[in-house]
Amino acid sequence: MDFFQLLSDVEKADPEFLDRINPRRAVFKHLGNTGKKITAAAVPAVLSSFFTRAYGQTGSTLPQTVIDVLNLALSLEYLEYYFYDTALGVTGLINSADRPAIEIIRNDEAGHINTLRQALGSAAIADPTVNAFDYSGGSGSGTGPLAAALLPGAANQAAFYGAAQSFSDTGVRAYKGGAPVLNTTATKDILEAALNIHSVEARHNSHFRSVRRGLNASLNGSGAASALAVSPYDTAPKSWISLSDNDGPTAPNGSKPARAVYGAGSPATGTTPDTFYPAESNVTQAGVNLTAAPLTYTAAQVSEAFDEPLDPTTVKSIARMFVKSTTTLFT
Repeated sequence: MDFFQLLSDVEKADPEFLDRINPRRAVFKHLGNTGKKITAAAVPAVLSSFFTRAYGQTGSTLPQTVIDVLNLALSLEYLEYYFYDTALGVTGLINSADRPAIEIIRNDEAGHINTLRQALGSAAIADPTVNAFDYSGGSGSGTGPLAAALLPGAANQAAFYGAAQSFSDTGVRAYKGGAPVLNTTATKDILEAALNIHSVEARHNSHFRSVRRGLNASLNGSGAASALAVSPYDTAPKSWISLSDNDGPTAPNGSKPARAVYGAGSPATGTTPDTFYPAESNVTQAGVNLTAAPLTYTAAQVSEAFDEPLDPTTVKSIARMFVKSTTTLFT
């Protein structure tokens, strides 16, 4: 959950939030120019000061709508943190060359958790612990299609990076879905900063995709990662989404819970035409089919040129696949 996306969600719950801190709105432009620092040590103090300025306090005396938004963000951060933290502890799952990158991502999630807990105070949800999550995608069964993503050994690296790609693809699309809320006269500075951060999140996603392509090339003995980046971009994806990437990373048993991320398909079944959000294979932008004459663009070219949003309801439906039925997360 990105810092600026979080402020956007709070504004949805309390439209007067930004009005309360308006005298200091100029701070957002400054923050937008220090993007990476926002996710580190400076965030807890900055976020806490915003809530103190807006409401005169933080924690349990915040409006319930704001508490709900922050706790949802906190739930998502725990889901991400424990996935990467668990993977780092699995023998031979992550190759030594890429461990530093995964450790940075894991540590960023820990920083986000600390930030949200400080803002919420006593109103923060309890740490669900890793035991609340089922990263197999089996909604608590432990035997879902992504079970191999956290099993020991180099043979399961592809499964891990496939799951990581699904998580990051979901995050990028969810972040894009919040951008229209910031497209107002009062929030232009925040929108500018948010879009800057969005591009960084997309680069993280590109990292996972590039590693998957390289792993596929290595496992198949070609030695040339680019040679394996061919349609349908499933096990050897491009570094960016092309069409729907054959509905996303293939799980060990052949099913694809990532279908809800890529489209088409509803999050509930993964089979029916999607009615929740535009699929990544969408070729119509601003009401214009960019593949129709007199334009000469291909569907793949159009899909690669535009990023599609993901709505909050769909984000929750995806997240619920990775929690046990004994928890109340994402309800």
